[in-house]
Amino acid sequence: MKKTDWFTHSRFGMFIHWGIYAIPARGEWVRSVEKIPLEDYQPHFDNFNPTDYDAKKWAKAAKNAGMKYAVLTAKHHDGFCLFDSKLTDYKSTNTPANRDLVKEFVDAFRAEGIKIGFYYSLLDWHHPDYPHYGDKHHPMRDNETYKGKHHDFDNYLKYMHGQVKELCTNYGQIDIFWFDFSYDDMKGEKWKATELLQMIRSYWPDILIDNRLEGSGEEHGSLTDNNHTEYAGDFISPEQIIPLYPLTNPKGENLIWETCITMNSNWGYHDTDKNFKPADMLIKKLVECVSKGGNMLLNVGPDAKGNIPQESLDILTKIGQWMRLNGESIYGCHIADISKPEYGRITKKGNVLYYHVMESQISAIPLVGIKPEQIKRIWHVATGAELNPMQHWFLNNYPEIAFVSFGASPNLPDATDTVIGIELFK
Repeated sequence: MKKTDWFTHSRFGMFIHWGIYAIPARGEWVRSVEKIPLEDYQPHFDNFNPTDYDAKKWAKAAKNAGMKYAVLTAKHHDGFCLFDSKLTDYKSTNTPANRDLVKEFVDAFRAEGIKIGFYYSLLDWHHPDYPHYGDKHHPMRDNETYKGKHHDFDNYLKYMHGQVKELCTNYGQIDIFWFDFSYDDMKGEKWKATELLQMIRSYWPDILIDNRLEGSGEEHGSLTDNNHTEYAGDFISPEQIIPLYPLTNPKGENLIWETCITMNSNWGYHDTDKNFKPADMLIKKLVECVSKGGNMLLNVGPDAKGNIPQESLDILTKIGQWMRLNGESIYGCHIADISKPEYGRITKKGNVLYYHVMESQISAIPLVGIKPEQIKRIWHVATGAELNPMQHWFLNNYPEIAFVSFGASPNLPDATDTVIGIELFK
């Protein structure tokens, strides 16, 4: 059994971006985008008190949506920690919240049977030894005050490695470590990446680690090479895009990947961003990921009080309703190696194919790629109702293709995605 088997079986997870940036409510990059000095950002730390935060509610929302794992931003780029780090005062236990918010997350999600992941930013705009002036992203990158200022980057690395050790040792088994992100010359051994991963795996040999010690969301890193680095990670992490094709290495072997996607246009809470993607779109995109051999990590950005926005909860509810009826066509499914039909997608598990029909047909639905004599049984996945191959004179020109029909209605039983299961003779 491979250590990645649970991951490729799960297919669907929750990303949670949360921190003191929820107070200005203009996204998680607000300090960098607006070049906010630390002293002007400090009031958000001083006022952070998410009185509505109930990790059990978050966990139930994830479970009801059909999500099997969750990744929380233990520390984002602004350097603020949601955990009780002994290496900094810039943490949730020193705010009015006075709580280890990571521990509450871990306990609640584990109780629901959801696997645990920690996001940790390699960047840190709060630490004095992380490069300021001239850095590509630091809020003070153009501030002449910091020009020529010495930063002891080794001291920062000691701090960063120390915090990763804390996360590995203070919360029990961790299933995923999700680093973000590398850029320019800030990549690979600049982070002492080999040493970092060896330390993590000394505690959790089977932990899964993303590929961002080598790059950012648009870079696949050396996992796509025959000779990848020791810190290449276990999966590729495209961002805000689904790969056009399954990801493979030079040998043609399928690679493990997970795309992370926002529900609206921001990762962190943004009060005026109402550009929420419809649930039916996200269901179809989840199916697309699985049909190409990938996972979807779908983000929520809780507000400053600790509430997941109602729009996000409504979307999760609708996805969960579909998943409860059709989850077998997602969990444990892979690439079908059959050309995509014009009306939808195909996923596969063993000798069972799942045809995802997202567009009504004139009459019968062609099960392209399957001959009638290959079929052992057909059923409507949502209800379990038996379906029979359809025979009719207007299908006679396609004897090599099986057809099926849901009856006289021109409308599909599920307008978003009606799933047909086909078990083939072995």
